[in-house]
Amino acid sequence: MKFLDEVTLQLTSGHGGPGCISFRREKFIEYGGPNGGNGGKGGDVVLVAVANLNTLIDYRYTKQMAAENGRPGEGSLCTGRDGADLVLRVPVGTAVLDAETDEQLADMLKPGETIRLLKGGDGGMGNAYFKSSTNRAPRKAGAGYAGQTQTITLRLKLIADAGLVGLPNAGKSTFLAATTAAKPKIADYPFTTLTPNLGVVRVQKGREAMEFVLADIPGLIEGAHDGTGLGDKFLAHIERCRVLLHLMDATSDDVVGDYKIIRAELKAYGAGLARKPSLLGLNKCDALSPADVKKKKAQLEKLTRKKVFTLSAIARHGTDDVLLALWQKIRR
Repeated sequence: MKFLDEVTLQLTSGHGGPGCISFRREKFIEYGGPNGGNGGKGGDVVLVAVANLNTLIDYRYTKQMAAENGRPGEGSLCTGRDGADLVLRVPVGTAVLDAETDEQLADMLKPGETIRLLKGGDGGMGNAYFKSSTNRAPRKAGAGYAGQTQTITLRLKLIADAGLVGLPNAGKSTFLAATTAAKPKIADYPFTTLTPNLGVVRVQKGREAMEFVLADIPGLIEGAHDGTGLGDKFLAHIERCRVLLHLMDATSDDVVGDYKIIRAELKAYGAGLARKPSLLGLNKCDALSPADVKKKKAQLEKLTRKKVFTLSAIARHGTDDVLLALWQKIRR
């Protein structure tokens, strides 16, 4: 299934059905009178958050959608059938925005969460409704109320406890594959990851087993917050993360410069990413001598005044310490 995280839809709720003009005409009934029924109500537009969806691909080729109109009223005081609701199934974590003003209308954060986005039009009254002591045979009926129309943007922001950030080829996908059952694409060229990936991490500490969801997004480069590369398109997927793991390539000639680039992009993007709790990991340490690893670790710790974890995701050295530290940050 292809990954799609943003779509724009024009939605219309159903129009109310018109009322009926009818009179009772039966043998031996001298004064039949009006008996036109009311029109049915138009269908609503309803959004439902579904747990087993992780993409908006269902709406890729559908740009206009409408609920069913209410049916007209009939004689013998029969009310028309209500129109069927238009139910849109969206992944958990989908934000609903007004396409024109970019105002957030709803945020679907829980499985089964349901909102009525647009109300269907009410049905028109039949001529029986207008009967009175002075108007015994009304020949008018309501036309039914029109439905509502709105253009919205559905924007999916994946829900994960921890997120991986770093430059391309920092080993984020390798880390995800080594610590979860996820199978992201891994190769020795930049931008191998083109879509976000999720995996469930299981950590064992003594007799206590812990789980959390880890998200991997495409690598960031300088200018990502302005649309360079794939950064700004997918940075939204780590907005909901409680903690970030910043992975750096130990084989890089300038690990300090690499760290500054990522921190600058997170700050420029906004949405509180730069203020999120974070851990630092120096990856691919198996490719360097212990002295070089110690030197680069010291450079980063001097700059950040934080502990820097040394690890090798492909060899699975040091990954358990990082996962345990991530879990402790999440719980805190």
